[in-house]
Amino acid sequence: MDRTFLALGAISAAISVAAGAFGAHALKARLSPDLLAVFETGARYQMYHALGLGLVAWAAARGGGAAAGWAGWLLVLGTLLFSGSLYALALTGVRALGAVTPLGGVAFIAGWIALAVAALRG
Repeated sequence: MDRTFLALGAISAAISVAAGAFGAHALKARLSPDLLAVFETGARYQMYHALGLGLVAWAAARGGGAAAGWAGWLLVLGTLLFSGSLYALALTGVRALGAVTPLGGVAFIAGWIALAVAALRG
C-alpha cells in the first residue's frame, strides 16, 4: 500500500505542476482573472495533497494499518472532487460545478484526520 500511495502522490504532483504551468501560460489570456484564480487554487491544493500522499505512504510503511489506507484514498478522492471540480469550473465557466468542491474539502479533512490516527497507531 505504501508504494501505491507514493506513486499516486508523485503522479498527482506531476499533474499539479503541469496544471500550474498550463494555467500560467495557456490560460492566462483566455480566462478571466477570477476563473484563473479558481484554476490556480485547484493546482495548489492538488500539490498540497500530493505531498500528503507521500506522508500517507510513510505512515503505511510504518504500520499505520487501515487508517493509513483510509487516509490515502480520502486524499485521492478529495483531489478528484476538489481540484477536479475547480479545474472543470474554470475551464467551462459552469458555476454549478462549485457545489462539488466542498465534498472534496470534506474528504481532505477526513483524510488528514485518518492520517493522524494512523500516525498515533503506527
